[in-house]
Amino acid sequence: MTIQRSTLKKLAFSTFLLTLPLNSAFAADPAVAERIKAALAAQGVEISWTGVSGDDSNAVLQGVSIKPAAEKEALPIGDVKLEGVSEANGSYEIATLSTSPFEHSKDGVTLNLSPVVVHDMKVPAEGGTDPLGSLMMYKSAELSNMTVKVGDKTAFAMDGLAVQITPPADGKAMDFTANTEKFTADLSLVDDPKSKEAIDALGYQNISGNIAMAGTWQPSDGKMELSKYDISVENAGTLGMTFNLGGYTFDFIKSMQEMQKKLAAQPEGADNSAQGMAMLGLMQQLSFNGASVRFEDDSLTGKVLDYVGKQQGMSAKDVANQAKAIVPFGMAQLNNPELTAEVSAAVNTFLDNPKSLEISAEPPSSVPFALITAGAMSNPLDLPKTLGVKVKANQD
Repeated sequence: MTIQRSTLKKLAFSTFLLTLPLNSAFAADPAVAERIKAALAAQGVEISWTGVSGDDSNAVLQGVSIKPAAEKEALPIGDVKLEGVSEANGSYEIATLSTSPFEHSKDGVTLNLSPVVVHDMKVPAEGGTDPLGSLMMYKSAELSNMTVKVGDKTAFAMDGLAVQITPPADGKAMDFTANTEKFTADLSLVDDPKSKEAIDALGYQNISGNIAMAGTWQPSDGKMELSKYDISVENAGTLGMTFNLGGYTFDFIKSMQEMQKKLAAQPEGADNSAQGMAMLGLMQQLSFNGASVRFEDDSLTGKVLDYVGKQQGMSAKDVANQAKAIVPFGMAQLNNPELTAEVSAAVNTFLDNPKSLEISAEPPSSVPFALITAGAMSNPLDLPKTLGVKVKANQD
């Protein structure tokens, strides 16, 4: 299925209320509302509304629109209801914030969202000097349902998205989790002939599964860890990813926001090479602590081997043996005999008994991005050693 990039950007942007706590932070008092508007503008997000009804404890912001700096047009999201608003020493707490049902269509693709409900949101007092104290946080949020339709057919649907956040306090890191009850996708809508042929042969015209995510962020040293990001598909398998970065501090976030605003301010078609180099330089403030990609099989591997075998007039076992023979020759280009032997052994073990296959990078100490960039340019074959790349199969 072919969807224009601008449409995908719009669809991704419409989940903004969940991914940026600041976007959900409004208050009934006009002075506070204007301060929130100014805070969002500093982060490259414009917000507006057509009116406010209610009182200081319960209010409705009418006709709300939000627009990140990179977008040309604001996205109208409708009314936003605030319930249980209270004020103490200049800070505000909102017991429950909820949006209206949302629908957005473009280029034949329609996104529908049930109301987003946010609980226990805190809007800090103005003028605080502690960066941690300036955070606007919520403790939980829910989205009951999301659907993406192509024409009159549902291409993707997700039910029961729940987000839980433990704000950073007393030197402890922020913890966050996100889970879905279920998602479904109609892959019969894919229009690429080769992809469609493979999908039909594997029996994955309609798939279902769930998503689970967890992580931490320590503002004091900028350590950002995504400890879990699992996408599970029934009768196929689970793809899991993790990463661990350092240097993602308040200063880095602020510099990144300023850079994004400058890039967005450039006229269309302008030469952004200087800003691109500056962005690359900014990324050098980060460091790499580790990452992994893991696949846990639930019948997908056997189906793929059968499919490839039929295409080539071979048995699934012959295809597996052919793959085992090819891997060492491909790995030999890295000139790393130890890693070659490790990958070959892992692939052999997995193909003989498909359970799990994991690629991880675990350097003995944190590696600055500057060193990774320099290594990739000067001697890329040494990067696996620098990053501590490991491959294992059928291990917990």
